[in-house]
Amino acid sequence: MEKKKVVGFSFGRKMSNTEVMIKEALLECERAGMEIQFVRCDDLNIHICTGCCACVGGLMSGKGRGTCVHKDDEFYVIEEALMSADAVIVGSPTYEFAPTGNFKVVCDRIGPSHDKTFRGPAVEKGIEEGRDPQTYPDVRSVKPRVGALITVGGARTENWLSLSLPNMYEFTMPMGIDVIDKYKYFGAMNISHVLGRPDVMDRMTQLGKHIVEALNAKTEEERTKYRGDDQGTCPVCHEDILTVSHKGNKVECPVCGIEGELTIEDGDIKVIFSEEEQNRSRLHDAGKWEHSNEIRDGAMTQKKVENLNELKKKYINVGEA
Repeated sequence: MEKKKVVGFSFGRKMSNTEVMIKEALLECERAGMEIQFVRCDDLNIHICTGCCACVGGLMSGKGRGTCVHKDDEFYVIEEALMSADAVIVGSPTYEFAPTGNFKVVCDRIGPSHDKTFRGPAVEKGIEEGRDPQTYPDVRSVKPRVGALITVGGARTENWLSLSLPNMYEFTMPMGIDVIDKYKYFGAMNISHVLGRPDVMDRMTQLGKHIVEALNAKTEEERTKYRGDDQGTCPVCHEDILTVSHKGNKVECPVCGIEGELTIEDGDIKVIFSEEEQNRSRLHDAGKWEHSNEIRDGAMTQKKVENLNELKKKYINVGEA
């Protein structure tokens, strides 16, 4: 029987906190018989996304593979690692309130080009038409995967990391990777290295165990079960971050894009998300289809601006040296 594969993606410094925490979790996966791989993303030369939409355009036409116009960088290392993975462990330091800039660059490149609701139909069409697999997306694009998220920040005050884990769903969301655990290590400035914090390292061992449990699960419910320490306010992403909509008692989860109702029970704030809203979370297929259909409709019905090149002339070279 082929081994399940777990890939760790680190956006931290070599052998510093983030990397070592990921590797501890990977070692636990290896002890359980899993194949492991580690990718130090900051070692790779990866160009920024230019927003040209060529990747999505090709997928929507049914003739593309979702590949990027950039052919001279090393994004292929991350892409192949993702394609081969059954589980991912993604870690990023928090330098300024959120994951690193390089993390965001990689997420933009994963983005719509790897969205399962774009790639899935293109794969199905290619197979149905009996085409060469090199003419449609990698069939591994849509296989089920689980994941875990890790962030590390020096700040002793936890809320200086408040936008880190919510933003890290950008890595897992497009491919529908089910996040089953996550961990926020704050106060890292208190000690020179996480190896001096056996409690944190034990938690990484546990995170590895959670990945193994999910990969060995016999049912879909058990595979996708959330195993983190804190269930959070949102029952889907398990984050506490909320957007107040100023529409009565309505609030939104900015990770999932779903609406809930805020109530006070015995002096405690509670937020209720209906089953219908939970199902349309962008972390679930229904929510992803809702968005990708928006994109398809926009691409097909987009209103053209007349004399656009003439209108742009006013702005050419404005303020440029």
